[in-house]
Amino acid sequence: MPEFDTVVVGSGAAGMTAALTAASRGLSTVVLEKADRFGGSTARSGGGIWIPNNEVLARAGARDSAEDARAYLASIVGDDASAERQRAYLDHGPTMLSFVLATTPLRLRWVTGYSDYYPEQPGGRPLGRSVEPRPLDGHLLGDDLRLLAKPYLPSPLPITAADYKWLTLIARNARGPVRAARVGIRGIIGRLRRQRLLTMGQALAAGLRVGLRRAGVDVQLGTPLVSLLTEGDRVVGVVTPTGTYRARYGVLLASGGFEHNEAMRSKWQDIGTEWTVGAPTNEGDGILAGQELGADVALMDDAWWGPSIPLSGGPYFCLSERTLPGCILVNGEGRRFVNEAAPYVDAVHAMRDTGSVPAWLVADQRYRDRYVFAAVPPRRPLPGRWYKCGAVHRAQTLAELASAIGAPADALQDTVSTFNGYARTGKDLDFGRGDSAYDHYYGDPRVRPNPSLAELVKPPFYAVRIVPGDLGTKGGLCTDADGRVLRPDGSAIPGLYAAGNASASVMGHTYAGPGATIGPAMTFGYLAALAMSAVKEQSGVH
Repeated sequence: MPEFDTVVVGSGAAGMTAALTAASRGLSTVVLEKADRFGGSTARSGGGIWIPNNEVLARAGARDSAEDARAYLASIVGDDASAERQRAYLDHGPTMLSFVLATTPLRLRWVTGYSDYYPEQPGGRPLGRSVEPRPLDGHLLGDDLRLLAKPYLPSPLPITAADYKWLTLIARNARGPVRAARVGIRGIIGRLRRQRLLTMGQALAAGLRVGLRRAGVDVQLGTPLVSLLTEGDRVVGVVTPTGTYRARYGVLLASGGFEHNEAMRSKWQDIGTEWTVGAPTNEGDGILAGQELGADVALMDDAWWGPSIPLSGGPYFCLSERTLPGCILVNGEGRRFVNEAAPYVDAVHAMRDTGSVPAWLVADQRYRDRYVFAAVPPRRPLPGRWYKCGAVHRAQTLAELASAIGAPADALQDTVSTFNGYARTGKDLDFGRGDSAYDHYYGDPRVRPNPSLAELVKPPFYAVRIVPGDLGTKGGLCTDADGRVLRPDGSAIPGLYAAGNASASVMGHTYAGPGATIGPAMTFGYLAALAMSAVKEQSGVH
């Protein structure tokens, strides 16, 4: 059976960063991937990375400090993740990112203005801390380009997260058409140069994979974890359908969450699997394998939630749609229940806590005339299949719309009337929409006095079904600051590590900012690899 110093399970950002780190420390390493493509949920994502005080931010002139970052994370996470893990993430994240930049073709830039999700908290940053990949030529992957996992929302153009904000305002702000032209020119130049430009999570996954190729690390696709091999109480390898891979100094579980495991979601969350956009092979394999060895778990009731539209072709994860002025979210009683512009995790927490599942995004024709909606340009009719599957309803009056969604007509009319009054004054007295700098990121600067609030007045009116979707689950194996998997008594299982969504998130029940899934995943993958390297050094083997 093949033997390596380190065996990594999963080829998302956590697994590939760990493997890259291990290889740089002289550890022979292999990555085992269940799917027939690499990249996991990372390749499907927006590719943002939230790591305070990193070199990319510093070069861009962003003001940040380690002290502010610690204060911010502590204020929003509290006791839901240990202070030691929070400190390890913030202390080592910048070093990890510099290492990745030095060993891969990835280049990152600050997404200026994409606010921390709670910028008014101590240490929060209204201008944000998120960085994202610059467009990357996929041809650097060679033949492996065809093995890159597909994006969640394919686009014929190389659109970045920074582009997306302005493209949603293409009919409202001069920067929208300018940004669209820039994206188009970028694509044309790329084709003229015979490049295959990748952006967002595709660029991140591809860049890490190129780094692994240069480091001589093999990625074995179609190789799922069946069980962990143990000798005594120590993990010494991974059993797969095609054979066993022994690990001298450790196994890292970076196999993703359990969003596609019906039994686990039913047990822990009382929700199904149909509304997630996580990688289809994320079925909790690593979490279950760790539990079989007595590992503790935490945060299993939570996920990286986001209000989503259950379209006929699959769920659509809403970002700007519920934040742009001229829409509200209501429950089955026709009443608002949340600040629509709140961070997406908080919006779904409110949906679940108040029994507002499904909810309805109610908007008017002026909203549709102004803004891109679920990739449909302004003033263009929504696809008929959306109406046919019940995801969208349209009516000439609010009373008729209420009837279509089964809500009391007088309640919906009263809700809209009250909200319209708030829009005119610019102050949402019920839920404070627009009070936070974060609320304004996907707002409309032309709307006054509050870029997050506009009246719903022009028929026809629309109601869009909203369900609690997610980017993946955030509960998993409990780990320490080195990524070692822990038992309920706090002792570590020798030889076993976890990172990414296979582990309980350092973010607890909250979400610090754009990229606060991937940033910790990469950091704890990095730290786990350093810990395994230290085990090798302590063994005296060189």
